[in-house]
Amino acid sequence: MSDTKKFIEALLAKYNIVVDAKRNDLLEAFTKEQQNIDAVAQIQKNQKQMTDDWNLRNKIYDIIDRQIMIPNASAGKAYNVVLDYAKLGLQDVIYLEFTDLEKYGLQFNVGAQSITGTPTQSGDCKIKMLFKVDGENEETPLHEKIINLVINADPKSLWKNIPSNLDKDAAWQEANFWKPDETTAAATLGTKNIVVASKRGRSHANVGSFRDDDFAFKYFEETDWSIVCVADGAGSASHSREGSRIACNGIIKYFSENFSTEKLLGFDALIAEHNATPTDETNKQLNIFVYENLGKAAMEVHNNLAETASLLEINLKDFHSTLIFTLFKKYEFGYVILSFGVGDCPIGIVNLDATEVKLMNWLDVGEYGGGTRFITMPEIFTSDKFTTRFGFKVIPDFKYLMLMTDGIYDPKFVVEANLEKIEKWQEFIADLQGTNDDKTIVNLQADNKNIETELSTWMDFWSPGNHDDRTLAIIF
Repeated sequence: MSDTKKFIEALLAKYNIVVDAKRNDLLEAFTKEQQNIDAVAQIQKNQKQMTDDWNLRNKIYDIIDRQIMIPNASAGKAYNVVLDYAKLGLQDVIYLEFTDLEKYGLQFNVGAQSITGTPTQSGDCKIKMLFKVDGENEETPLHEKIINLVINADPKSLWKNIPSNLDKDAAWQEANFWKPDETTAAATLGTKNIVVASKRGRSHANVGSFRDDDFAFKYFEETDWSIVCVADGAGSASHSREGSRIACNGIIKYFSENFSTEKLLGFDALIAEHNATPTDETNKQLNIFVYENLGKAAMEVHNNLAETASLLEINLKDFHSTLIFTLFKKYEFGYVILSFGVGDCPIGIVNLDATEVKLMNWLDVGEYGGGTRFITMPEIFTSDKFTTRFGFKVIPDFKYLMLMTDGIYDPKFVVEANLEKIEKWQEFIADLQGTNDDKTIVNLQADNKNIETELSTWMDFWSPGNHDDRTLAIIF
């Protein structure tokens, strides 16, 4: 039976037209007439066209109605997302483009089927997607769908940077122990060099409060000794910024007045003797020297803070500050390094080939931070642990000698135990050399004229939850 006859019989049945058996020959002749064959063919063609058109429209509106999720981006961070057409329900799409991406710092790569770039702004962005599906003519206009793209704000941009001396005069600054929100320095210390930066943490900058950290250093040309000290004023103490400044300057003053050539003659002879033939007695004498000289320096700083507090009618605890310092000198047999520390700021020495590290002080840390101690606390001088606050080491040479406050230590080492691990110091050194999210490099070379700026810029690194003042001194 021909397709034309089947179609006509079905058509007649649809309209309840019964063909009598006596009329079969008539029906047979009817279905073979060319005009009827052409009519049926046209009807079938129209039906197919209509169903095809309907299916095509369904494809289009399936895409328009579909919720298409594109991964969130972050302002200021590189973005590269490959669109999986099948997973997104776009398998029937033969042409795709996006408008408005450029104004957000993004672009669509047709060949790679990816959205890439670095978003320049944040927000809930409406992106127009234009597309065409398989089966449409070239002349058919592109269809439109709005895609939602969330660009998260750069966390750094949410923090304010309010100067601590905003619209204040010199008298106000003096009365409130003001000091610069950021300071850097670089110099030669005998046979070594130093670069140091100290900057206000984001938590202080956000409200326009002060930098509590401080530092100081000096090279004594007469004796060839160098001293570097770092202090971290307690955030809870109202005048700790002055406490840290007094502490650092006090250490420099003490050794300027008391570390004379005459006084050091005995030490020079003792250290030479100990290096040639170490004995328990020479070791004991060296420890006594370190204890007496560094201990007196720390005690004088404490007394100075107490006298200043009394004079200004300020509670001594309002000057709370940690204090670490180190003295070093090059002898024929190597470097002698002395140290003292109270608080949670580490002093670390990395050997010449960066395969070993020596922590020159233990940290006053405790559960929930309750173990922190300050140079303002008189009980540290009467504690049986006081003698353990001093360090003494002889080393042939060193690559780095570093002092830092917890604004550096907390995000970069996290826990005290990591300070004893050379691999963590190697990671830290690599970080300084540019292995970080910002690709910021500190070129630790004596002839680097930008070294202070580089260290300061590096110290702007982002670490969630770590927004304290940051101070880092590097002797190299």
